[in-house]
Amino acid sequence: MGLANWFESFCSNIQVQDGGTISTRYKNITKRLNADFWGTNSDTLNSLYVGSYGRNTATQGFSDLDIVFQLPISVYEKYNNYSVNGQSALLQAIKLSIGQTYSTTSIRADGQVVVIPFTDGISFEVVPVFLNENGSFTYPDANNGGSWKTTNPKPEIKTIKERNNTSNGNLIRLCRMTRAWRNNWNVPIGGLLIDTLAYQFMDSWEFKDKSFLYYDYLSRDFFKWMSEQNLAQEYWKAPGSNQYVYGKGAFQHKAKRCYNISLEAIEYETADHKQEWSAKQKWREIYGSNFPT
Repeated sequence: MGLANWFESFCSNIQVQDGGTISTRYKNITKRLNADFWGTNSDTLNSLYVGSYGRNTATQGFSDLDIVFQLPISVYEKYNNYSVNGQSALLQAIKLSIGQTYSTTSIRADGQVVVIPFTDGISFEVVPVFLNENGSFTYPDANNGGSWKTTNPKPEIKTIKERNNTSNGNLIRLCRMTRAWRNNWNVPIGGLLIDTLAYQFMDSWEFKDKSFLYYDYLSRDFFKWMSEQNLAQEYWKAPGSNQYVYGKGAFQHKAKRCYNISLEAIEYETADHKQEWSAKQKWREIYGSNFPT
């Protein structure tokens, strides 16, 4: 099994394996909310996957699945007229609605979301939203007395998908591989920042039309590129929405270490007498046990 097969197997190992469970829960939640707030029985209307799952960049073992559910503007008017923290009251109304379907689950309203934790470790986080004229959404924030905030996930989903299509599927796989690295190395970096950096990098990567045979170079070049990001930079702009994505800590040092490890792996691969086992151990050192032995 050669290098291309190693990385193809690795990418397959970290891809989310749903088996229909996620879709079933999504439809159950959507149907309940539609019945209570729109008077319909649809299990798909007014609901949207967002976050890493919506951008298709989540990996197997992820814990939080984000959904936005669009509500009628009359609901906004009702809770906006509350004298005290209508945002908290709205989240409680969503919690009560979903609780009719998942009555034995410890559902909670938590600041900006309603959390439905399932026993398999995946928590659905539902954000009630109202559609704005520009396509963005207004959502409630119950913290600090309550306020309304804005999010714009649709352009992020669309833009990531478009660049992935023009880069032979490499963008989304790079986002997932970087999550595996983050988890293995305990890197202080959020999922949206990973996707933002990968998106920017892929724009000018010279081998973006290639596939798994070039994934040693993909790893090497992306770690180098990440290591060269300005340590003083506080935020980046998300693709599509241009919302600010703030860093959680310095990821550059660990990226530089893994750049150096990738150089060692490539040396083993390209030695006169190939040392494939040693090369794979270096890639496993970077990416963890999902990389094939």
